[in-house]
Amino acid sequence: MTTIMNPANYRLPRHVVPRRYDLELVPDFASLTFGGTEAVELEVLDAADELILNANELTISEATITPGWATARAAGEPTPLALSLEAGTERVRFAPPATLPPGRYTLACRFAGTLNDRLAGFYRSRFVDDEGHEHTIATTQFEETDARKAFPCFDEPDLKAVFGVTLVAPPGMLAVSNGPEVSVETLEDGAHRVRFADTIPMSTYLVAFIVGPLEATTPVDVDGTALRVVTVPGKGHLTSIAIEVASHALRYYHQYFAIPYPGDKLDLVAIPDFASGAMENLGCVTFREAELLADPADTAKPEMHRIAEVIEHELAHMWFGDLVTLRWWNGVWLNEAFATFMALRCQDDFHPEWECFVAFARLREFARFVDGLPSTRAIEFPVVTPEEAAAMFDVPITYIKGPAVLWMIEQYIGHDRFRDGVRRYLTANAYGNAETTDLWDALEAENPDVPLRAVMDSWVFQSGYPIVAATTPSAGGGAVELTQERFSYLPAGEGTDPATRPRWLVPILAAPVGNRSEVTRLLLSDTPLRLAGGTSPLLVNAGGTGFYRVGHDAALCALLLEHLGQLDPIERLGLAGDLWAAVLAGVTGLGEFLASLAHFAGEDDPYIWTVLTTALRTIDLVAPQEDRALLGSHTRSLLAPELARLGWEPSPGEGEKAPVLRATLISALGTFGEDEGVLARARELFAADQSGTRELDADIAGAVLATVAWHARREDFDGIVGRSRHPRSPLDERRFRGALASLTDPGYASEVHELCRGEMRSQDAPYLLSVMLGQRAIGPVTWEFISSNYEELAGRYPENSLYRMLEGMAGLAELDDEGRPVYTGAVRSFVEATFSGGQKRLLDQTVEHLEVNVRLATTARTTLRALLSRP
Repeated sequence: MTTIMNPANYRLPRHVVPRRYDLELVPDFASLTFGGTEAVELEVLDAADELILNANELTISEATITPGWATARAAGEPTPLALSLEAGTERVRFAPPATLPPGRYTLACRFAGTLNDRLAGFYRSRFVDDEGHEHTIATTQFEETDARKAFPCFDEPDLKAVFGVTLVAPPGMLAVSNGPEVSVETLEDGAHRVRFADTIPMSTYLVAFIVGPLEATTPVDVDGTALRVVTVPGKGHLTSIAIEVASHALRYYHQYFAIPYPGDKLDLVAIPDFASGAMENLGCVTFREAELLADPADTAKPEMHRIAEVIEHELAHMWFGDLVTLRWWNGVWLNEAFATFMALRCQDDFHPEWECFVAFARLREFARFVDGLPSTRAIEFPVVTPEEAAAMFDVPITYIKGPAVLWMIEQYIGHDRFRDGVRRYLTANAYGNAETTDLWDALEAENPDVPLRAVMDSWVFQSGYPIVAATTPSAGGGAVELTQERFSYLPAGEGTDPATRPRWLVPILAAPVGNRSEVTRLLLSDTPLRLAGGTSPLLVNAGGTGFYRVGHDAALCALLLEHLGQLDPIERLGLAGDLWAAVLAGVTGLGEFLASLAHFAGEDDPYIWTVLTTALRTIDLVAPQEDRALLGSHTRSLLAPELARLGWEPSPGEGEKAPVLRATLISALGTFGEDEGVLARARELFAADQSGTRELDADIAGAVLATVAWHARREDFDGIVGRSRHPRSPLDERRFRGALASLTDPGYASEVHELCRGEMRSQDAPYLLSVMLGQRAIGPVTWEFISSNYEELAGRYPENSLYRMLEGMAGLAELDDEGRPVYTGAVRSFVEATFSGGQKRLLDQTVEHLEVNVRLATTARTTLRALLSRP
């Protein structure tokens, strides 16, 4: 008997493979349905009694099989096929009247489906124009297993084929697909049939077709590639940033990979309703509007960096994902981690002054938190079901840990040697599929002196990461001894047997503080290592690129804090992160961390302050209510001098980091810092923006809005909601909608809940609810709303957003009068009763995050007041 987890229920047989699809699709905007025809050129490798394809939520009819391939002018007579649909395994079986001998055949059929509202498959997106008229776009999102919702197909990544797409568009609508237009035929009803050029061999999840009332910018020639941005009418003026970023990225990747762009043209398409950030469909990349469209005069520095990173990430996929594709979904990291890492490399070339790797190091702290929980996963692990494949697209492991490990390896072996290995890998596997071992082979071929396969296996195929203990033996003459063990915020249950405890081959870059010419490169394994001492303290993670924590003993830690100004920003950020992680893990107390903050006075890097203010915000989340005033005072004493030094207004030539730091300080002081002066100034600026007297400076707009929302009065709340409904741009909408997560009034929060179940786009509502759920003042009422209405919300929101909506449960760390957690039991029971498989694993991490916060709350309950009351 087979079970639901049997791979045979989800993997197609390999004795029949596709070589080409000819598709024609006709969306019907009146009925919100679509119809289509396809002819699939197949190769039958072994005799076949049936043809098994994937299909989901489709009706299929008029299926035939014909010997030969139509494109080869060798087709015979068509034979009707019997067919049966299997909803449980998302398959369709076509049965010929007799066994098909090996050879070439063409499978043809008709199909139809619904333009759904779940932002997956062939779906509908809607927008309202400036005159108040609603319009519909028919668009696609197929990754990872939703092409089968648009047409019957071999919906697995290694079953590549050429795609010839034809779209029938109503009068006045634009049709876009992966290839350039090759012909347009006007039909009797005024519609036009648009045929697109054939694609390269590619996977089904990369196919795209879009029909709607859209506009395209004039093509820009980028070394022979026609580049356009496609938007709804009236937003063409927001495309200049995207064109500049994409033009640079195409040239940079061509140079880095030594392979030309593999498509014939490149359209960047902004979709009003889009579940993810963007999607790397070859030649037809789709985006959320706020990830692509922006006015350069009204875009904050982090918003600019984010737009660039998303575009650069997606264009890296044209090589790493589209030209060379993962063989199966267990290798998602090969696509996503490399795209993220290459986006960092590209952005560092585009604008080195942005210091994007420092910003990434701040995100790495988030990944190291999740990866320090017992329920974390390995970067790569077996995948069977579509649901498991979807769960591989988690941000902390695939999108942050994966590229962070690649960065660590690149820095260990050197930029050029790493690049040459990547070039070898892409060239060897172009137009095909690959898996992790193929990458190791290519990198080792270029780096035969480094055991890269053993190193990478230790990081990719086991979960978690180590803490490298750096200690100074009493008789060591300044020497430092290094050992490793798994780092965990909670007991991981590995036991004490050395044979079963996880171990890594840890690439160590060590150097004396202030002397980077003496970098020592070594691999730390089970055996302790001793490094010679010197006149300067030894920095173990020199360059800050290692994906491990460093546990300095008290003497080393004190020396590093004394020499903090001699460390690079990434190194200072890593030290701050390690200090806070030790508190959350229960290794050191709050007192040591709070005392260390004085050493960061005068720090000018915003991302380091983000780590520190996030820690203070977490303490505020769990602190006893009666101690929060003391904590606010302490926060003001730390941050107010920094804001006074920087000022509210930009200074001439102040650099890229100053605006980001200004916003970080305003946000912290104006919310949990309870700074009356900051609140007064924020309200003044908000009122001027509302009246039209002076627009908010984009660089501090988010911080000002968070401050106003935290202390919102009725007119403030109505003003924020009103502007989110009638924004100036997609980024303006995101800022004002995002401010609603900073509310502290439960009544206003309840009004936002109703917006989330009604008028707010389903792509946005679950993420807003997640942040609200993690807020101290409104988390409980948000938890009540979500848990009481979960089935309704789950039916409305994209499936891949549901676990993200619930991540905020980690903030429900309230203790009762007896010191017992109020919500932990209910949260755990909800997760156990509602989820299974990959999504449950992701939410088990949220439950563990909650347990970490509850432990911190318990500590704060007994120690915080005394610590903050010290002179």
